[in-house]
Amino acid sequence: MALAPKPKDFPRIRAALKFYQVASVITGVMLLLLCIEMVLKYTPLAVELELGGPRGFLAFVPEGTVVAVNLSTGILIAHGWFYVVYLFSDFRLWSLMRWPFWKFVLIALGGVIPFLSFFLEARIAREVKGYLASREAEAQAASGTAGSEPVEASH
Repeated sequence: MALAPKPKDFPRIRAALKFYQVASVITGVMLLLLCIEMVLKYTPLAVELELGGPRGFLAFVPEGTVVAVNLSTGILIAHGWFYVVYLFSDFRLWSLMRWPFWKFVLIALGGVIPFLSFFLEARIAREVKGYLASREAEAQAASGTAGSEPVEASH
């Protein structure tokens, strides 16, 4: 029999879900920026994004000629760190929900497969919120029926 989350953990699960949702969106956006940056850099275009260089505030420059801040590298580094945060949020939600390991791996893939984090974020949020609502309804029904027999009063 699979272990179910404890009702006392429901507030922590809600907080973990919110953290996961934010991390998922940030990681997904960073992954899309990284994909665009890779296309710009490793195709015949061969350009990088430079910030504050001699060509203007933001400029595409030929690969290897960046003299100011290399935003292409910055995007790569930022995505890497946000992916670590995303994995932490995934682990936190996974462990509180007591899901099987394959689900942790599936959610982790959301940070490396473009657009997957957006689809998973919506699906996981719907699943967790539905689960919590059903468990709370069951608990409410169980506590509502216990000891709620009508009592007649007489004068």
